[in-house]
Amino acid sequence: MDRLQSMIAFVRVVENGTFSGAARQLGLGQPAVSKTIAQLENRLQVRLLLRSTHGLAPTEAGLRFFERARLAIQEVDEAELEARGAGAGLSGSLRICAATTFARLMIVPRLPAFLARHPDLDIDVILDDRVIDLVAEGIDVALRMGALADSTAMARRIASGGRSVVATPAYLARAGMPQVPADLAGHEAVVYSRTDSRWLFQRAGTEASVTVRGRVRVSAAEGIRAAVLADMGLAVVSDWMFAPELKSGAVRRVLEDWELPPIDLWAVFPTGRLASARARAFVDFVETVLIDGKV
Repeated sequence: MDRLQSMIAFVRVVENGTFSGAARQLGLGQPAVSKTIAQLENRLQVRLLLRSTHGLAPTEAGLRFFERARLAIQEVDEAELEARGAGAGLSGSLRICAATTFARLMIVPRLPAFLARHPDLDIDVILDDRVIDLVAEGIDVALRMGALADSTAMARRIASGGRSVVATPAYLARAGMPQVPADLAGHEAVVYSRTDSRWLFQRAGTEASVTVRGRVRVSAAEGIRAAVLADMGLAVVSDWMFAPELKSGAVRRVLEDWELPPIDLWAVFPTGRLASARARAFVDFVETVLIDGKV
């Protein structure tokens, strides 16, 4: 086998944990796969696999080679897709990551349209509010909001969303409607624990800031939604987070004549890898539906 085929055989062996499983996947005989791995180890002058009665396990060098080889194979696959002009009919698997609430409200309901365009494509959606390691988790593209923590990340800004102070009609009937930002100091606030309690507003070149009092601090957007909908107080949120409730009137914007800094949505790609055709097509789709106001 050539170098690429040897790498593919090794990756399949590690993924399957056995020579026989890799052989079935590759359509080869088990002796041929075993011989290929032995030749690969001989060429590299390093042991890649530990063989025991319990099965196969990669060595430390084998793990490093596995990660590099897996990425190299993905790059070759992407190159072939590009050469065939396969962007209009993608296939294979796409692994994306996004914040739970944003994905639940804005992305997952739109996936049928994207999948209908690409019937041979599968999508693995990872819902996580944390900033996870894209390479370690095998993510093709992550959708992240706000400032990027890593300035070296391969990223593309795909949308900018409004932010508002919202509350339920029941809370406002009980606590009153704020007229100016300073009024917020006398209200209950639901605070996102990953930010501070100081809210900054602008109007006609004038800035106003207020430090709110929050008896409830929540670490995830789903908790912010639940607390606001339980009439527990006001919150500063992206308009995306309460899109259904803002439309239905279940929550209301307050201080609408004051502006809050918008929030950016970024597509972040694994560092050190070219963005795949699948990932680029997905990002283009998200950008289109957001810009066209379909979400």
